[in-house]
Amino acid sequence: MQPTLLILAAGMASRYGSMKQMEGFGPSGETIMEYSIYDAIRAGFGKVVFIIRKDFADNFKAAFEPKLKGKIEIDYVYQELNSFTNGFAIPATRVKPWGTAHAILCAKDAIKDPFAVINADDFYGRDAFEKAAKFLKEECAADKHSIIGYELAKTLSENGTVSRGVCVVDENNNLVSISERTKIYPENGKIVYEDAEGKHEVPYHSSVSMNFWCFDASVFDLATDLFADFLKTKGQEEKSEFFIPIVADHFIKEGLGVVKVIPTSSQWFGVTYKEDAPGVQKSVNDLVASGEYPASLWG
Repeated sequence: MQPTLLILAAGMASRYGSMKQMEGFGPSGETIMEYSIYDAIRAGFGKVVFIIRKDFADNFKAAFEPKLKGKIEIDYVYQELNSFTNGFAIPATRVKPWGTAHAILCAKDAIKDPFAVINADDFYGRDAFEKAAKFLKEECAADKHSIIGYELAKTLSENGTVSRGVCVVDENNNLVSISERTKIYPENGKIVYEDAEGKHEVPYHSSVSMNFWCFDASVFDLATDLFADFLKTKGQEEKSEFFIPIVADHFIKEGLGVVKVIPTSSQWFGVTYKEDAPGVQKSVNDLVASGEYPASLWG
């Protein structure tokens, strides 16, 4: 069994102000996403499914198909506003689809094996993919999913605050909950976050979610049920979103199984702000120079 990689690439890139999924950072113009696919292939993934917007499909396929042909099986799924809404009356003011768990649900018919989910615009690193592949091949089950946990200090931006899901884990390193912390930044050798109550310290070695999840395909049935509930309760809110942690939280709280937190030594990087781009380019070039990646990924 070769696991599948599901890449969330339908985002509007609102903060960054352009289609950052398509920006080239590697020496031969490679996107961040291509490094993830390269790492996934060498870790033993057999298929990649892209979640994209239908209006962007032709450009997307033209950019990626020539590079990936013959290297890994490819499929595409479209995240549309009415996908899996089953006749629900969508508010006229709603523009964006329903969030990351809705994106996963859109891939229901394309994925039958254990799979990993990642963001298109985050660099996750080789170690993370190797650990994910091992889990998906050896441990993943209907009652056992996982999340790759990054060291908080390795996920900050020098150009502003970040939002991170800080993982609360039990003594067996299973996820208890994810606490969404916004406005996280380093200050005087510590890491802090701000909320309405003020400023709080976050432990330096906290494990955080960068939206790298490993699921058994049974998660689609759970997501289908939860999305129906979500539409009933939050569907009329213009900006409500059905996020992956909503599904994971329900799975844990209802005793359906465990979500294992798998720590990785990988250095995360990504483009949260436009000013992050030169640093990302340098990080990629440094990895190429060290021999971690070839100068031309697909050459």
